[in-house]
Amino acid sequence: MDSIKQFGQYSLLLYQALRSVTEFSTYRKNLFSEFVKIGYESIPIIMLTGFFTGAVLTLQTAYQLDTDLYPVSIVGSIVGQSIVIELAAVIGGLVLAGKVGARISTELGTMRVSEQIDALESMGFNSVTFLVVPRVLAGLCMFPVLYVVAATTGIVGGILAGSLDGILPSAEFMQGARQFFYPEDVIFGVVKSFVFGFVITSISCFKGYFAFGGAEGVGNATTQATVLGCIYVLLADFVLAALLL
Repeated sequence: MDSIKQFGQYSLLLYQALRSVTEFSTYRKNLFSEFVKIGYESIPIIMLTGFFTGAVLTLQTAYQLDTDLYPVSIVGSIVGQSIVIELAAVIGGLVLAGKVGARISTELGTMRVSEQIDALESMGFNSVTFLVVPRVLAGLCMFPVLYVVAATTGIVGGILAGSLDGILPSAEFMQGARQFFYPEDVIFGVVKSFVFGFVITSISCFKGYFAFGGAEGVGNATTQATVLGCIYVLLADFVLAALLL
Protein backbone atom coordinates (compact mmCIF):
# COMPACT_ATOMS: atom_id res chain seq x y z
CA MET A 1 0.00 0.00 0.00
CA ASP A 2 2.87 2.38 0.75
CA SER A 3 4.28 1.84 -2.75
CA ILE A 4 0.90 2.59 -4.31
CA LYS A 5 0.61 5.76 -2.22
CA GLN A 6 4.07 6.93 -3.29
CA PHE A 7 3.32 6.20 -6.94
CA GLY A 8 0.16 8.26 -6.63
CA GLN A 9 2.07 11.15 -5.05
CA TYR A 10 4.71 10.94 -7.76
CA SER A 11 2.10 10.93 -10.53
CA LEU A 12 0.26 13.87 -8.97
CA LEU A 13 3.50 15.84 -8.63
CA LEU A 14 4.30 15.27 -12.31
CA TYR A 15 0.77 16.27 -13.29
CA GLN A 16 1.04 19.50 -11.31
CA ALA A 17 4.45 20.18 -12.85
CA LEU A 18 3.11 19.57 -16.37
CA ARG A 19 0.26 21.99 -15.77
CA SER A 20 2.71 24.62 -14.54
CA VAL A 21 5.13 24.52 -17.49
CA THR A 22 3.47 27.53 -19.14
CA GLU A 23 4.13 29.76 -16.09
CA PHE A 24 7.61 30.60 -17.37
CA SER A 25 7.93 33.91 -15.55
CA THR A 26 7.62 32.11 -12.20
CA TYR A 27 10.57 29.75 -12.67
CA ARG A 28 12.70 31.59 -15.26
CA LYS A 29 15.54 32.53 -12.90
CA ASN A 30 15.58 29.11 -11.27
CA LEU A 31 15.67 27.44 -14.69
CA PHE A 32 18.83 29.23 -15.80
CA SER A 33 20.38 28.59 -12.39
CA GLU A 34 19.66 24.86 -12.82
CA PHE A 35 21.16 24.93 -16.30
CA VAL A 36 24.42 25.96 -14.67
CA LYS A 37 24.21 23.51 -11.76
CA ILE A 38 23.08 20.48 -13.76
CA GLY A 39 24.91 21.20 -17.00
CA TYR A 40 27.96 23.41 -16.64
CA GLU A 41 29.04 22.20 -13.18
CA SER A 42 28.72 18.55 -14.27
CA ILE A 43 31.02 18.88 -17.28
CA PRO A 44 34.31 18.12 -15.43
CA ILE A 45 33.09 14.85 -13.88
CA ILE A 46 31.42 13.82 -17.15
CA MET A 47 34.59 14.52 -19.14
CA LEU A 48 36.70 12.59 -16.64
CA THR A 49 34.29 9.66 -16.64
CA GLY A 50 33.95 9.59 -20.42
CA PHE A 51 37.69 9.89 -21.04
CA PHE A 52 38.72 7.00 -18.81
CA THR A 53 35.79 4.86 -19.92
CA GLY A 54 36.96 5.17 -23.52
CA ALA A 55 40.60 4.62 -22.57
CA VAL A 56 39.96 1.47 -20.53
CA LEU A 57 37.53 0.08 -23.11
CA THR A 58 40.14 0.52 -25.85
CA LEU A 59 42.84 -1.29 -23.89
CA GLN A 60 40.54 -4.13 -22.90
CA THR A 61 39.13 -4.55 -26.40
CA ALA A 62 42.62 -4.60 -27.92
CA TYR A 63 43.68 -7.21 -25.36
CA GLN A 64 40.70 -9.46 -26.14
CA LEU A 65 41.16 -9.13 -29.91
CA ASP A 66 44.93 -9.68 -29.90
CA THR A 67 44.81 -11.93 -32.94
CA ASP A 68 45.54 -11.77 -36.67
CA LEU A 69 41.96 -12.79 -37.51
CA TYR A 70 40.72 -9.19 -37.36
CA PRO A 71 42.18 -5.92 -38.59
CA VAL A 72 43.35 -3.70 -35.75
CA SER A 73 40.88 -1.01 -36.81
CA ILE A 74 38.03 -3.20 -35.51
CA VAL A 75 38.95 -1.95 -32.03
CA GLY A 76 37.94 1.55 -33.05
CA SER A 77 34.65 0.23 -34.41
CA ILE A 78 33.78 -1.60 -31.18
CA VAL A 79 34.85 1.22 -28.89
CA GLY A 80 33.11 3.93 -30.92
CA GLN A 81 29.80 2.12 -31.14
CA SER A 82 29.89 1.00 -27.51
CA ILE A 83 30.43 4.55 -26.30
CA VAL A 84 27.90 6.19 -28.60
CA ILE A 85 25.11 3.64 -28.15
CA GLU A 86 25.54 2.65 -24.51
CA LEU A 87 28.35 3.75 -22.27
CA ALA A 88 28.25 7.54 -22.67
CA ALA A 89 24.57 7.69 -21.79
CA VAL A 90 24.39 4.98 -19.12
CA ILE A 91 27.61 5.62 -17.21
CA GLY A 92 26.99 9.34 -17.45
CA GLY A 93 23.47 8.79 -16.13
CA LEU A 94 24.69 6.74 -13.19
CA VAL A 95 27.28 9.36 -12.29
CA LEU A 96 24.71 12.14 -12.55
CA ALA A 97 22.22 10.18 -10.46
CA GLY A 98 24.72 10.53 -7.63
CA LYS A 99 25.78 14.11 -8.30
CA VAL A 100 22.63 15.80 -9.61
CA GLY A 101 20.04 13.55 -7.99
CA ALA A 102 21.59 13.79 -4.54
CA ARG A 103 21.87 17.58 -4.75
CA ILE A 104 18.26 18.06 -5.85
CA SER A 105 16.77 15.77 -3.22
CA THR A 106 18.93 17.32 -0.49
CA GLU A 107 17.98 20.86 -1.46
CA LEU A 108 14.25 20.19 -1.63
CA GLY A 109 14.31 17.93 1.43
CA THR A 110 16.03 20.61 3.49
CA MET A 111 13.48 23.17 2.32
CA ARG A 112 10.64 20.83 3.24
CA VAL A 113 11.77 19.95 6.76
CA SER A 114 12.73 23.55 7.52
CA GLU A 115 9.24 24.65 6.35
CA GLN A 116 10.59 26.88 3.58
CA ILE A 117 8.24 25.22 1.08
CA ASP A 118 5.30 25.91 3.40
CA ALA A 119 6.45 29.53 3.65
CA LEU A 120 6.53 29.84 -0.15
CA GLU A 121 3.00 28.51 -0.43
CA SER A 122 1.75 30.82 2.35
CA MET A 123 3.07 33.76 0.30
CA GLY A 124 1.09 32.63 -2.73
CA PHE A 125 3.86 30.87 -4.67
CA ASN A 126 3.15 27.62 -6.46
CA SER A 127 5.99 25.58 -4.94
CA VAL A 128 5.84 22.92 -7.67
CA THR A 129 6.22 25.56 -10.39
CA PHE A 130 8.97 27.39 -8.51
CA LEU A 131 11.03 24.38 -7.38
CA VAL A 132 10.19 21.22 -9.35
CA VAL A 133 9.55 22.43 -12.91
CA PRO A 134 12.92 24.20 -13.46
CA ARG A 135 14.88 21.21 -12.16
CA VAL A 136 13.09 18.71 -14.39
CA LEU A 137 13.27 20.95 -17.46
CA ALA A 138 16.97 21.59 -16.87
CA GLY A 139 17.54 17.83 -16.68
CA LEU A 140 15.67 17.29 -19.94
CA CYS A 141 17.72 19.99 -21.69
CA MET A 142 21.18 19.41 -20.22
CA PHE A 143 21.49 15.62 -20.05
CA PRO A 144 21.64 15.28 -23.88
CA VAL A 145 24.36 17.95 -23.94
CA LEU A 146 26.32 16.06 -21.29
CA TYR A 147 25.86 12.86 -23.32
CA VAL A 148 27.55 14.51 -26.31
CA VAL A 149 30.41 15.66 -24.05
CA ALA A 150 30.79 12.15 -22.60
CA ALA A 151 30.74 10.48 -26.03
CA THR A 152 33.28 12.93 -27.47
CA THR A 153 35.72 12.65 -24.57
CA GLY A 154 35.26 8.88 -24.51
CA ILE A 155 36.35 8.56 -28.12
CA VAL A 156 39.25 10.97 -27.51
CA GLY A 157 40.26 8.86 -24.51
CA GLY A 158 40.19 5.73 -26.66
CA ILE A 159 42.32 7.34 -29.35
CA LEU A 160 44.92 8.56 -26.86
CA ALA A 161 45.04 5.27 -24.95
CA GLY A 162 45.55 3.23 -28.10
CA SER A 163 48.14 5.63 -29.49
CA LEU A 164 50.15 6.06 -26.28
CA ASP A 165 50.14 2.34 -25.54
CA GLY A 166 51.30 1.58 -29.06
CA ILE A 167 48.55 -0.94 -29.77
CA LEU A 168 46.43 1.14 -32.13
CA PRO A 169 47.46 4.19 -34.19
CA SER A 170 44.96 7.02 -34.05
CA ALA A 171 44.40 6.90 -37.82
CA GLU A 172 43.35 3.24 -37.67
CA PHE A 173 41.12 3.87 -34.66
CA MET A 174 39.27 6.61 -36.55
CA GLN A 175 39.09 4.46 -39.67
CA GLY A 176 37.32 1.73 -37.71
CA ALA A 177 35.08 4.18 -35.87
CA ARG A 178 33.96 5.81 -39.14
CA GLN A 179 33.43 2.47 -40.87
CA PHE A 180 30.60 1.44 -38.54
CA PHE A 181 29.30 4.87 -37.56
CA TYR A 182 25.56 5.37 -38.05
CA PRO A 183 23.74 8.65 -37.26
CA GLU A 184 20.88 6.61 -35.80
CA ASP A 185 23.19 5.49 -32.99
CA VAL A 186 23.72 9.10 -31.91
CA ILE A 187 19.97 9.74 -32.03
CA PHE A 188 19.41 6.66 -29.87
CA GLY A 189 21.98 7.89 -27.35
CA VAL A 190 20.39 11.34 -27.21
CA VAL A 191 16.95 9.80 -26.66
CA LYS A 192 18.32 7.69 -23.81
CA SER A 193 19.99 10.66 -22.16
CA PHE A 194 16.77 12.66 -22.49
CA VAL A 195 14.84 9.90 -20.72
CA PHE A 196 17.54 9.50 -18.07
CA GLY A 197 17.43 13.23 -17.38
CA PHE A 198 13.70 13.06 -16.76
CA VAL A 199 13.93 9.94 -14.61
CA ILE A 200 16.73 11.21 -12.37
CA THR A 201 15.43 14.73 -11.83
CA SER A 202 11.78 13.78 -11.36
CA ILE A 203 12.55 11.03 -8.83
CA SER A 204 14.94 13.31 -6.94
CA CYS A 205 12.38 16.12 -6.86
CA PHE A 206 9.72 13.71 -5.61
CA LYS A 207 11.88 12.30 -2.83
CA GLY A 208 13.05 15.72 -1.71
CA TYR A 209 9.66 17.42 -1.99
CA PHE A 210 7.97 14.84 0.24
CA ALA A 211 10.84 14.38 2.72
CA PHE A 212 10.02 14.35 6.43
CA GLY A 213 11.69 13.61 9.74
CA GLY A 214 14.33 16.32 10.05
CA ALA A 215 17.98 15.79 9.12
CA GLU A 216 17.64 12.01 9.19
CA GLY A 217 14.67 12.21 6.83
CA VAL A 218 16.63 14.36 4.40
CA GLY A 219 19.47 11.82 4.46
CA ASN A 220 17.05 8.96 3.79
CA ALA A 221 15.41 10.88 0.94
CA THR A 222 18.80 11.58 -0.64
CA THR A 223 19.85 7.94 -0.39
CA GLN A 224 16.56 6.72 -1.85
CA ALA A 225 16.71 9.25 -4.69
CA THR A 226 20.24 8.18 -5.64
CA VAL A 227 19.52 4.44 -5.47
CA LEU A 228 16.19 4.67 -7.28
CA GLY A 229 17.70 6.96 -9.90
CA CYS A 230 20.39 4.36 -10.69
CA ILE A 231 17.87 1.49 -10.74
CA TYR A 232 15.44 3.26 -13.04
CA VAL A 233 18.21 4.43 -15.35
CA LEU A 234 19.18 0.79 -15.89
CA LEU A 235 15.54 -0.24 -16.28
CA ALA A 236 14.88 2.56 -18.78
CA ASP A 237 18.03 1.55 -20.66
CA PHE A 238 16.73 -1.98 -21.05
CA VAL A 239 13.26 -0.88 -22.14
CA LEU A 240 14.61 1.61 -24.69
CA ALA A 241 17.02 -0.97 -26.11
CA ALA A 242 14.19 -3.50 -26.46
CA LEU A 243 11.92 -0.96 -28.16
CA LEU A 244 14.28 1.02 -30.38
CA LEU A 245 17.12 -1.30 -31.40
